[in-house]
Amino acid sequence: MKKCLSALALICLTVPAVGSARDASLKLPDFSPLAAKATESVNLSLNPWLLKIAAAMLDDKDADDAATKKVLSGIKSIEIRSYQFATDFAYSAADIDAVRQQLSAPGWSQVMQVHDRKKSQNVDMYILLDNNRTNGFALIASEPREFTIINIVGSIAIEDLPRLEQHLHLRDLAAGQAHLLM
Repeated sequence: MKKCLSALALICLTVPAVGSARDASLKLPDFSPLAAKATESVNLSLNPWLLKIAAAMLDDKDADDAATKKVLSGIKSIEIRSYQFATDFAYSAADIDAVRQQLSAPGWSQVMQVHDRKKSQNVDMYILLDNNRTNGFALIASEPREFTIINIVGSIAIEDLPRLEQHLHLRDLAAGQAHLLM
């Protein structure tokens, strides 16, 4: 998966921009009823204020922290929804498809699609481009007993996702499938 994402980072730098500024915020369904059925769930919403607080906690004298702070400066919000269940397909595929449908809007480009029919595993990665700038990122990963949706609004390079994941502990927060990012 790491090799695939490295190749995607290079591809993303060469994809032409389209249209004018677009909002990369996805309308996520109300998954709160699923939280009661889930064995593990993550509902994370980081708005600009919370992202500024996270950036303020980083040490400017540390090169890694300074680089992470620079990445955070371009991000407006992060939304993560991740659920694991004790049984197969305890969630509605229609809810996930409704999010996928939003990603067919102009400006969104699918940069990765991995589907394993045998295991019923699906991973779709999208970016929203505007004037040669990435304005949004979305990842939808699903398996019979879990799914994860990640929506990042703002300017971020694919190669910066591992740094963001490390400093915001996204792997711990979305333990189910956020690891598919890296």
